[in-house]
Amino acid sequence: MNISDTKATLSFSDGSPSLEFPIYKGTVGPDVIDIRKLYAGSGKFTYDPGFMSTAACNSSITYIDGDKGELLYRGYPIEQLAVNADFMESCYLLLNGELPNAAQKTKFVDTVTKHTMVHEQMQFFFRGFRRDAHPMSILVGTVGALASFYHDSLDINDPRHREVSAIRLIAKMPTLVAMTYKYSIGQPFTYPRNDLSYSANFMHMMFANPCEDYKVNDVLVRALDRILILHADHEQNASTSTVRLAGSSGANPFACIAAGIACLWGPAHGGANEAALNMLKEIGTVENIPAFIEQVKDKNSGVKLMGFGHRVYKNFDPRAKLMRETCYEVLQELGLQDDPLFKLAMELEKIALNDEYFVSRKLYPNVDFYSGIVQSALGIPVSLFTGIFAMARTIGWIAQWNEMIADPEQKIGRPRQLFVGSTTREVLPLDKR
Repeated sequence: MNISDTKATLSFSDGSPSLEFPIYKGTVGPDVIDIRKLYAGSGKFTYDPGFMSTAACNSSITYIDGDKGELLYRGYPIEQLAVNADFMESCYLLLNGELPNAAQKTKFVDTVTKHTMVHEQMQFFFRGFRRDAHPMSILVGTVGALASFYHDSLDINDPRHREVSAIRLIAKMPTLVAMTYKYSIGQPFTYPRNDLSYSANFMHMMFANPCEDYKVNDVLVRALDRILILHADHEQNASTSTVRLAGSSGANPFACIAAGIACLWGPAHGGANEAALNMLKEIGTVENIPAFIEQVKDKNSGVKLMGFGHRVYKNFDPRAKLMRETCYEVLQELGLQDDPLFKLAMELEKIALNDEYFVSRKLYPNVDFYSGIVQSALGIPVSLFTGIFAMARTIGWIAQWNEMIADPEQKIGRPRQLFVGSTTREVLPLDKR
Protein backbone atom coordinates (compact mmCIF):
# COMPACT_ATOMS: atom_id res chain seq x y z
CA MET A 1 0.00 0.00 0.00
CA ASN A 2 1.75 3.14 -1.25
CA ILE A 3 0.80 6.70 -0.41
CA SER A 4 0.13 8.91 -3.41
CA ASP A 5 1.67 12.34 -3.97
CA THR A 6 -1.87 13.56 -4.64
CA LYS A 7 -4.14 14.36 -1.71
CA ALA A 8 -7.93 14.70 -1.50
CA THR A 9 -9.43 17.92 -0.21
CA LEU A 10 -12.93 18.07 1.24
CA SER A 11 -14.50 21.53 1.36
CA PHE A 12 -17.75 22.60 3.03
CA SER A 13 -20.22 25.18 1.74
CA ASP A 14 -20.98 26.41 5.27
CA GLY A 15 -17.57 27.98 5.69
CA SER A 16 -16.08 25.18 7.84
CA PRO A 17 -12.35 24.63 7.29
CA SER A 18 -11.40 22.31 4.43
CA LEU A 19 -9.88 18.94 5.27
CA GLU A 20 -7.08 17.14 3.48
CA PHE A 21 -6.85 13.34 3.28
CA PRO A 22 -4.06 11.06 2.04
CA ILE A 23 -4.67 8.84 -0.97
CA TYR A 24 -3.30 5.30 -1.15
CA LYS A 25 -2.49 3.33 -4.28
CA GLY A 26 -2.90 -0.43 -4.58
CA THR A 27 -0.95 -2.51 -7.08
CA VAL A 28 -4.07 -2.54 -9.31
CA GLY A 29 -7.57 -1.12 -9.01
CA PRO A 30 -8.96 2.21 -7.79
CA ASP A 31 -7.04 4.42 -5.37
CA VAL A 32 -8.57 4.87 -1.91
CA ILE A 33 -9.00 8.02 0.18
CA ASP A 34 -8.02 7.54 3.82
CA ILE A 35 -10.89 9.17 5.74
CA ARG A 36 -10.01 7.82 9.18
CA LYS A 37 -9.55 11.36 10.54
CA LEU A 38 -12.79 12.69 9.02
CA TYR A 39 -14.83 12.53 12.23
CA ALA A 40 -12.07 14.05 14.37
CA GLY A 41 -11.66 16.90 11.89
CA SER A 42 -15.28 17.59 11.00
CA GLY A 43 -17.57 15.82 13.45
CA LYS A 44 -19.13 14.01 10.48
CA PHE A 45 -19.23 10.41 9.22
CA THR A 46 -19.58 9.14 5.67
CA TYR A 47 -22.85 7.47 4.62
CA ASP A 48 -22.39 4.36 2.45
CA PRO A 49 -25.15 1.70 2.77
CA GLY A 50 -23.82 -1.67 1.63
CA PHE A 51 -20.25 -0.30 1.80
CA MET A 52 -20.30 0.07 -2.00
CA SER A 53 -17.66 2.83 -1.96
CA THR A 54 -15.73 1.81 1.14
CA ALA A 55 -12.52 -0.22 1.41
CA ALA A 56 -12.64 -1.79 4.88
CA CYS A 57 -9.20 -3.40 4.67
CA ASN A 58 -6.13 -3.86 2.53
CA SER A 59 -5.62 -7.34 1.14
CA SER A 60 -3.21 -9.18 -1.15
CA ILE A 61 -5.34 -12.30 -1.71
CA THR A 62 -7.97 -11.81 -4.41
CA TYR A 63 -8.56 -9.10 -7.01
CA ILE A 64 -11.68 -8.61 -9.11
CA ASP A 65 -12.16 -6.20 -12.02
CA GLY A 66 -15.87 -6.40 -12.72
CA ASP A 67 -15.71 -4.32 -15.91
CA LYS A 68 -12.98 -6.48 -17.45
CA GLY A 69 -14.45 -9.74 -16.13
CA GLU A 70 -11.19 -10.52 -14.33
CA LEU A 71 -10.67 -12.66 -11.21
CA LEU A 72 -7.16 -13.17 -9.82
CA TYR A 73 -6.07 -15.36 -6.90
CA ARG A 74 -2.73 -13.93 -5.67
CA GLY A 75 -2.22 -12.51 -9.18
CA TYR A 76 -3.04 -15.71 -11.07
CA PRO A 77 -6.03 -15.56 -13.48
CA ILE A 78 -8.82 -17.95 -12.51
CA GLU A 79 -8.87 -19.26 -16.10
CA GLN A 80 -5.30 -20.56 -15.71
CA LEU A 81 -5.76 -21.97 -12.21
CA ALA A 82 -8.90 -23.90 -13.16
CA VAL A 83 -7.05 -25.56 -16.05
CA ASN A 84 -3.50 -25.94 -14.72
CA ALA A 85 -3.98 -26.45 -10.98
CA ASP A 86 -6.23 -28.48 -8.68
CA PHE A 87 -8.14 -27.34 -5.60
CA MET A 88 -5.39 -28.30 -3.16
CA GLU A 89 -2.86 -26.20 -5.07
CA SER A 90 -5.35 -23.32 -5.07
CA CYS A 91 -5.79 -23.70 -1.29
CA TYR A 92 -2.04 -23.60 -0.77
CA LEU A 93 -1.83 -20.51 -2.99
CA LEU A 94 -4.58 -18.62 -1.15
CA LEU A 95 -3.09 -19.48 2.25
CA ASN A 96 0.59 -18.93 1.48
CA GLY A 97 0.74 -16.51 -1.42
CA GLU A 98 2.54 -18.79 -3.89
CA LEU A 99 1.74 -21.98 -5.78
CA PRO A 100 3.44 -25.01 -4.25
CA ASN A 101 6.25 -26.95 -5.87
CA ALA A 102 5.93 -30.73 -6.02
CA ALA A 103 7.39 -31.34 -2.55
CA GLN A 104 5.32 -28.59 -0.94
CA LYS A 105 2.15 -29.90 -2.56
CA THR A 106 2.80 -33.45 -1.38
CA LYS A 107 3.36 -32.30 2.19
CA PHE A 108 0.30 -30.01 2.16
CA VAL A 109 -2.02 -32.66 0.68
CA ASP A 110 -0.74 -35.23 3.17
CA THR A 111 -1.36 -32.85 6.09
CA VAL A 112 -4.91 -32.02 4.95
CA THR A 113 -5.67 -35.69 4.28
CA LYS A 114 -4.65 -36.70 7.80
CA HIS A 115 -7.05 -34.14 9.32
CA THR A 116 -10.21 -35.15 7.44
CA MET A 117 -11.72 -37.25 10.23
CA VAL A 118 -13.92 -35.48 12.75
CA HIS A 119 -14.18 -36.39 16.42
CA GLU A 120 -16.48 -39.37 16.87
CA GLN A 121 -18.51 -37.34 19.36
CA MET A 122 -19.56 -35.07 16.47
CA GLN A 123 -22.04 -37.65 15.22
CA PHE A 124 -24.18 -37.00 18.31
CA PHE A 125 -24.60 -33.37 17.25
CA PHE A 126 -26.44 -34.54 14.17
CA ARG A 127 -29.00 -36.44 16.22
CA GLY A 128 -30.19 -33.14 17.66
CA PHE A 129 -31.37 -31.97 14.23
CA ARG A 130 -34.51 -33.03 12.42
CA ARG A 131 -33.77 -35.17 9.37
CA ASP A 132 -35.34 -32.52 7.13
CA ALA A 133 -33.31 -29.62 8.61
CA HIS A 134 -31.70 -27.38 6.01
CA PRO A 135 -28.05 -28.44 5.57
CA MET A 136 -26.83 -24.89 6.20
CA SER A 137 -28.42 -24.79 9.66
CA ILE A 138 -26.63 -28.05 10.48
CA LEU A 139 -23.32 -26.72 9.15
CA VAL A 140 -23.58 -23.47 11.13
CA GLY A 141 -23.99 -25.57 14.30
CA THR A 142 -21.43 -28.30 13.64
CA VAL A 143 -18.66 -26.02 12.32
CA GLY A 144 -19.09 -23.70 15.30
CA ALA A 145 -18.98 -26.76 17.56
CA LEU A 146 -15.51 -27.73 16.27
CA ALA A 147 -14.10 -25.14 18.69
CA SER A 148 -15.26 -27.46 21.49
CA PHE A 149 -12.82 -30.15 20.38
CA TYR A 150 -9.69 -28.20 19.42
CA HIS A 151 -8.62 -26.08 22.39
CA ASP A 152 -5.02 -26.67 21.31
CA SER A 153 -5.28 -24.29 18.33
CA LEU A 154 -7.49 -21.41 19.50
CA ASP A 155 -4.80 -18.82 20.29
CA ILE A 156 -5.43 -16.49 17.37
CA ASN A 157 -2.21 -14.55 18.07
CA ASP A 158 -0.07 -17.65 17.51
CA PRO A 159 0.69 -18.12 13.78
CA ARG A 160 1.14 -21.87 14.30
CA HIS A 161 -2.31 -22.14 15.92
CA ARG A 162 -3.84 -20.23 13.00
CA GLU A 163 -2.15 -22.56 10.53
CA VAL A 164 -3.41 -25.69 12.31
CA SER A 165 -6.95 -24.28 12.50
CA ALA A 166 -6.86 -23.46 8.79
CA ILE A 167 -5.83 -27.02 7.92
CA ARG A 168 -8.50 -28.49 10.19
CA LEU A 169 -11.24 -26.39 8.65
CA ILE A 170 -10.23 -27.16 5.06
CA ALA A 171 -9.92 -30.86 5.87
CA LYS A 172 -13.09 -31.34 7.92
CA MET A 173 -15.58 -29.32 5.89
CA PRO A 174 -16.08 -32.04 3.24
CA THR A 175 -16.59 -34.61 6.01
CA LEU A 176 -19.22 -32.45 7.74
CA VAL A 177 -21.02 -31.63 4.47
CA ALA A 178 -21.13 -35.33 3.53
CA MET A 179 -22.32 -36.26 7.03
CA THR A 180 -25.09 -33.68 6.69
CA TYR A 181 -26.24 -35.31 3.46
CA LYS A 182 -26.07 -38.84 4.85
CA TYR A 183 -28.04 -37.80 7.92
CA SER A 184 -30.76 -36.26 5.76
CA ILE A 185 -31.33 -39.48 3.82
CA GLY A 186 -30.99 -41.85 6.78
CA GLN A 187 -27.80 -43.58 5.63
CA PRO A 188 -24.81 -44.35 7.87
CA PHE A 189 -21.93 -41.90 7.82
CA THR A 190 -19.04 -42.81 5.51
CA TYR A 191 -15.57 -42.22 6.93
CA PRO A 192 -12.94 -40.37 4.88
CA ARG A 193 -10.30 -42.38 3.05
CA ASN A 194 -6.65 -41.37 2.96
CA ASP A 195 -6.00 -43.01 -0.42
CA LEU A 196 -8.35 -40.64 -2.30
CA SER A 197 -7.87 -37.05 -3.46
CA TYR A 198 -9.72 -34.23 -1.73
CA SER A 199 -12.59 -34.12 -4.24
CA ALA A 200 -12.72 -37.89 -4.79
CA ASN A 201 -12.85 -38.40 -1.04
CA PHE A 202 -15.83 -36.08 -0.79
CA MET A 203 -17.67 -37.89 -3.59
CA HIS A 204 -16.95 -41.20 -1.84
CA MET A 205 -18.22 -39.94 1.53
CA MET A 206 -21.36 -38.63 -0.19
CA PHE A 207 -22.33 -41.63 -2.27
CA ALA A 208 -20.66 -44.77 -0.88
CA ASN A 209 -22.63 -47.09 1.39
CA PRO A 210 -21.83 -50.35 3.22
CA CYS A 211 -23.74 -52.45 0.69
CA GLU A 212 -21.61 -51.82 -2.39
CA ASP A 213 -18.43 -50.15 -3.57
CA TYR A 214 -18.59 -46.64 -4.98
CA LYS A 215 -16.61 -46.30 -8.19
CA VAL A 216 -14.88 -42.92 -8.40
CA ASN A 217 -15.42 -41.31 -11.81
CA ASP A 218 -12.49 -39.06 -12.76
CA VAL A 219 -14.62 -36.78 -14.97
CA LEU A 220 -17.06 -36.11 -12.14
CA VAL A 221 -14.27 -35.65 -9.60
CA ARG A 222 -12.58 -33.14 -11.91
CA ALA A 223 -15.90 -31.29 -12.26
CA LEU A 224 -16.31 -31.02 -8.50
CA ASP A 225 -12.69 -29.90 -8.14
CA ARG A 226 -13.32 -27.11 -10.65
CA ILE A 227 -16.45 -26.00 -8.78
CA LEU A 228 -14.33 -25.74 -5.63
CA ILE A 229 -11.58 -23.73 -7.35
CA LEU A 230 -14.03 -21.29 -8.94
CA HIS A 231 -15.78 -20.62 -5.63
CA ALA A 232 -12.70 -20.60 -3.37
CA ASP A 233 -12.57 -16.83 -2.84
CA HIS A 234 -14.23 -13.71 -4.18
CA GLU A 235 -12.65 -10.75 -2.45
CA GLN A 236 -14.64 -8.77 0.19
CA ASN A 237 -18.11 -10.23 -0.43
CA ALA A 238 -20.83 -10.39 2.24
CA SER A 239 -19.77 -13.67 3.87
CA THR A 240 -16.04 -12.85 3.76
CA SER A 241 -16.75 -9.45 5.30
CA THR A 242 -18.80 -11.27 7.96
CA VAL A 243 -15.87 -13.57 8.75
CA ARG A 244 -13.53 -10.58 9.00
CA LEU A 245 -15.98 -8.63 11.20
CA ALA A 246 -16.45 -11.61 13.54
CA GLY A 247 -12.71 -12.16 13.60
CA SER A 248 -12.04 -8.52 14.44
CA SER A 249 -13.52 -9.15 17.90
CA GLY A 250 -10.97 -11.88 18.57
CA ALA A 251 -13.47 -14.72 18.05
CA ASN A 252 -11.95 -18.14 17.36
CA PRO A 253 -11.66 -19.25 13.70
CA PHE A 254 -14.35 -21.94 13.94
CA ALA A 255 -16.87 -19.37 15.22
CA CYS A 256 -15.85 -16.96 12.45
CA ILE A 257 -16.32 -19.55 9.70
CA ALA A 258 -19.69 -20.52 11.21
CA ALA A 259 -20.64 -16.83 10.93
CA GLY A 260 -19.57 -16.87 7.28
CA ILE A 261 -21.71 -19.96 6.64
CA ALA A 262 -24.72 -18.22 8.21
CA CYS A 263 -24.24 -15.23 5.90
CA LEU A 264 -23.69 -17.42 2.84
CA TRP A 265 -27.02 -19.11 3.54
CA GLY A 266 -28.84 -15.96 2.37
CA PRO A 267 -30.57 -16.37 -1.03
CA ALA A 268 -28.96 -13.18 -2.36
CA HIS A 269 -25.48 -14.65 -1.73
CA GLY A 270 -24.83 -18.39 -1.63
CA GLY A 271 -28.36 -19.44 -2.50
CA ALA A 272 -28.14 -18.23 -6.10
CA ASN A 273 -27.36 -21.63 -7.70
CA GLU A 274 -30.13 -23.24 -5.66
CA ALA A 275 -32.52 -20.52 -6.86
CA ALA A 276 -31.40 -21.03 -10.47
CA LEU A 277 -32.19 -24.75 -10.44
CA ASN A 278 -35.50 -24.18 -8.66
CA MET A 279 -36.36 -21.70 -11.41
CA LEU A 280 -35.72 -24.36 -14.08
CA LYS A 281 -37.96 -26.79 -12.24
CA GLU A 282 -40.71 -24.17 -12.06
CA ILE A 283 -40.49 -23.48 -15.82
CA GLY A 284 -40.98 -27.22 -16.31
CA THR A 285 -40.55 -27.77 -20.05
CA VAL A 286 -38.92 -26.15 -23.09
CA GLU A 287 -42.39 -25.24 -24.36
CA ASN A 288 -42.95 -23.01 -21.33
CA ILE A 289 -39.83 -20.91 -21.90
CA PRO A 290 -41.38 -18.22 -24.19
CA ALA A 291 -44.14 -17.49 -21.64
CA PHE A 292 -41.55 -17.39 -18.84
CA ILE A 293 -39.34 -14.97 -20.81
CA GLU A 294 -42.31 -12.67 -21.34
CA GLN A 295 -42.96 -12.67 -17.60
CA VAL A 296 -39.31 -11.81 -16.91
CA LYS A 297 -39.57 -8.83 -19.28
CA ASP A 298 -42.74 -7.63 -17.55
CA LYS A 299 -41.63 -5.43 -14.65
CA ASN A 300 -44.96 -5.93 -12.90
CA SER A 301 -44.86 -9.74 -12.91
CA GLY A 302 -42.33 -10.09 -10.09
CA VAL A 303 -40.69 -12.98 -11.99
CA LYS A 304 -36.88 -12.91 -11.96
CA LEU A 305 -34.32 -14.65 -14.14
CA MET A 306 -32.05 -16.49 -11.69
CA GLY A 307 -28.47 -17.46 -12.51
CA PHE A 308 -28.00 -14.65 -15.04
CA GLY A 309 -25.99 -11.44 -14.65
CA HIS A 310 -23.81 -10.57 -11.66
CA ARG A 311 -23.54 -7.69 -9.18
CA VAL A 312 -19.78 -7.37 -9.63
CA TYR A 313 -19.11 -8.58 -13.19
CA LYS A 314 -20.59 -6.04 -15.60
CA ASN A 315 -19.72 -7.76 -18.89
CA PHE A 316 -19.19 -11.45 -18.15
CA ASP A 317 -18.36 -13.74 -15.25
CA PRO A 318 -14.91 -15.29 -16.00
CA ARG A 319 -15.91 -18.36 -13.97
CA ALA A 320 -18.99 -18.99 -16.11
CA LYS A 321 -17.08 -19.96 -19.26
CA LEU A 322 -15.04 -22.53 -17.30
CA MET A 323 -18.15 -23.87 -15.57
CA ARG A 324 -19.95 -24.10 -18.92
CA GLU A 325 -17.18 -26.33 -20.31
CA THR A 326 -17.40 -28.53 -17.22
CA CYS A 327 -21.18 -28.62 -17.49
CA TYR A 328 -21.08 -30.02 -21.02
CA GLU A 329 -18.34 -32.52 -20.07
CA VAL A 330 -20.43 -33.88 -17.21
CA LEU A 331 -23.65 -34.10 -19.22
CA GLN A 332 -21.74 -35.91 -21.96
CA GLU A 333 -20.10 -38.33 -19.50
CA LEU A 334 -23.41 -39.19 -17.84
CA GLY A 335 -25.43 -39.26 -21.08
CA LEU A 336 -27.78 -36.56 -19.81
CA GLN A 337 -27.85 -34.34 -22.91
CA ASP A 338 -31.46 -35.40 -23.55
CA ASP A 339 -32.61 -35.18 -19.94
CA PRO A 340 -35.63 -32.78 -19.89
CA LEU A 341 -34.21 -30.54 -17.15
CA PHE A 342 -30.86 -30.14 -18.84
CA LYS A 343 -32.40 -29.62 -22.30
CA LEU A 344 -34.51 -26.89 -20.72
CA ALA A 345 -31.40 -25.26 -19.20
CA MET A 346 -29.50 -25.31 -22.49
CA GLU A 347 -32.45 -23.83 -24.38
CA LEU A 348 -32.81 -21.04 -21.82
CA GLU A 349 -29.07 -20.37 -22.10
CA LYS A 350 -29.35 -20.09 -25.91
CA ILE A 351 -32.26 -17.63 -25.72
CA ALA A 352 -30.60 -15.45 -23.08
CA LEU A 353 -27.40 -15.23 -25.12
CA ASN A 354 -29.26 -14.10 -28.24
CA ASP A 355 -32.30 -12.13 -27.04
CA GLU A 356 -31.61 -8.38 -27.30
CA TYR A 357 -33.43 -7.74 -24.00
CA PHE A 358 -30.90 -9.87 -22.09
CA VAL A 359 -27.86 -9.00 -24.22
CA SER A 360 -28.40 -5.24 -23.81
CA ARG A 361 -28.76 -5.66 -20.04
CA LYS A 362 -25.74 -7.97 -19.87
CA LEU A 363 -27.83 -10.74 -18.31
CA TYR A 364 -25.43 -13.50 -19.35
CA PRO A 365 -25.43 -16.94 -17.64
CA ASN A 366 -23.22 -16.74 -14.56
CA VAL A 367 -21.28 -19.38 -12.62
CA ASP A 368 -24.30 -20.18 -10.44
CA PHE A 369 -26.41 -21.16 -13.47
CA TYR A 370 -23.92 -23.77 -14.64
CA SER A 371 -22.73 -25.00 -11.24
CA GLY A 372 -26.32 -25.74 -10.23
CA ILE A 373 -26.77 -27.88 -13.33
CA VAL A 374 -23.44 -29.67 -12.75
CA GLN A 375 -24.17 -30.38 -9.08
CA SER A 376 -27.60 -31.72 -9.95
CA ALA A 377 -26.02 -34.02 -12.54
CA LEU A 378 -23.51 -35.22 -9.93
CA GLY A 379 -26.43 -36.32 -7.75
CA ILE A 380 -26.11 -33.54 -5.18
CA PRO A 381 -29.54 -32.44 -3.90
CA VAL A 382 -30.54 -28.81 -4.43
CA SER A 383 -30.70 -28.15 -0.68
CA LEU A 384 -26.98 -29.02 -0.39
CA PHE A 385 -25.76 -26.69 -3.16
CA THR A 386 -24.98 -23.89 -0.70
CA GLY A 387 -23.21 -26.41 1.53
CA ILE A 388 -20.86 -27.22 -1.37
CA PHE A 389 -20.34 -23.49 -1.83
CA ALA A 390 -19.42 -23.20 1.88
CA MET A 391 -17.00 -26.10 1.52
CA ALA A 392 -15.27 -24.30 -1.37
CA ARG A 393 -15.29 -20.85 0.23
CA THR A 394 -13.86 -22.04 3.57
CA ILE A 395 -10.33 -21.66 2.20
CA GLY A 396 -11.02 -18.07 1.14
CA TRP A 397 -12.61 -17.25 4.47
CA ILE A 398 -9.75 -18.69 6.51
CA ALA A 399 -7.09 -17.04 4.31
CA GLN A 400 -8.82 -13.66 4.66
CA TRP A 401 -9.26 -14.18 8.41
CA ASN A 402 -5.59 -15.11 8.80
CA GLU A 403 -4.51 -12.06 6.81
CA MET A 404 -6.70 -9.80 8.96
CA ILE A 405 -5.37 -11.15 12.27
CA ALA A 406 -1.79 -10.56 11.11
CA ASP A 407 -2.55 -7.00 9.92
CA PRO A 408 -1.16 -4.41 12.41
CA GLU A 409 -3.88 -1.95 11.32
CA GLN A 410 -6.65 -4.39 12.26
CA LYS A 411 -9.27 -2.99 14.64
CA ILE A 412 -12.59 -4.32 15.89
CA GLY A 413 -15.23 -3.53 13.29
CA ARG A 414 -17.57 -0.74 14.33
CA PRO A 415 -19.66 0.78 11.49
CA ARG A 416 -21.33 4.12 12.20
CA GLN A 417 -24.92 5.13 11.55
CA LEU A 418 -27.14 8.03 10.52
CA PHE A 419 -29.65 8.11 13.37
CA VAL A 420 -33.21 9.03 12.29
CA GLY A 421 -35.17 7.97 15.40
CA SER A 422 -36.73 9.96 18.24
CA THR A 423 -34.79 12.56 20.14
CA THR A 424 -34.66 12.41 23.96
CA ARG A 425 -38.09 12.04 25.58
CA GLU A 426 -39.49 11.28 29.04
CA VAL A 427 -40.79 7.90 30.18
CA LEU A 428 -44.32 8.44 31.53
CA PRO A 429 -45.79 6.25 34.29
CA LEU A 430 -47.92 3.38 32.98
CA ASP A 431 -51.23 5.05 33.92
CA LYS A 432 -50.36 8.19 31.92
CA ARG A 433 -49.30 6.57 28.63
